[in-house]
Amino acid sequence: MVTIQKYVRAQSLEEAYQLNQVKTNRIIGGMLWLKMGSGNINTAIDLCDLGLNKIEENDEQFSIGASVTLRQLELHPGLNTYSNNAVSNAVKDIVGVQFRNLATIGGSIWGRFGFSDVLTCFMAMDCYVELFNAGIIPISEFAYMKYDKDLLVRIIVKKTPGTFHYSSMRAQRTDFPIIACALSCINGKYKAVIGSRPHRAMFVTDEENILKDGITEETAESFAKYVAKNIRTGSNSRGSSSYRKQLIEVLTKRGILSMKEGDEK
Repeated sequence: MVTIQKYVRAQSLEEAYQLNQVKTNRIIGGMLWLKMGSGNINTAIDLCDLGLNKIEENDEQFSIGASVTLRQLELHPGLNTYSNNAVSNAVKDIVGVQFRNLATIGGSIWGRFGFSDVLTCFMAMDCYVELFNAGIIPISEFAYMKYDKDLLVRIIVKKTPGTFHYSSMRAQRTDFPIIACALSCINGKYKAVIGSRPHRAMFVTDEENILKDGITEETAESFAKYVAKNIRTGSNSRGSSSYRKQLIEVLTKRGILSMKEGDEK
């Protein structure tokens, strides 16, 4: 159980950042993962008064505040139109609606959990995180940074023209994924991001130009094998390394063929 000594609703990003520099203080989001831990929190820092619960869209990008919930992502028409419903597909099986009404994108991205559907999905896009101190950083770089006491302000998704797909394999709906697969084609370059491997998501791009002449059954299968070969997997209670390798091939091939057909749901 987590014990909180003091609760503060920060009135500025600067205040939140300075409070967070104290080792025993913590930023809180939806508290859905944090509450499952143990220990003492001296000051719990709430960002709810900072207007970070909005998804702002213009002609160039989506700006997603750290306090935006997973349910907001799931239902946002502009974001899902742009992503071919990849964002909605990435979050729709995360526990249930009540959970997604509380869980925030800030907590999901900052945690950089190996099982994170959210991190896996956004790594396939032209996406960046904005940190209060470090500034704007590509999400693929942020995913492997060490944890520090900086403050995640927002996620920025550039509207770079592309095609996207998201799928995962779960033992049962609402469970953690056994493997997660996000695919994209941006400016003609294909990328596969594999999460729940079971470590943090990692990506592979089509450096061998397997798909340069178009998607066919054969090229999709070749790319799927290429991705599986270049992704490191491990074993845990949800699946073995070899099983995950097989799933990567299956989900990647299906996803690439689906991107060709344009039959995203």
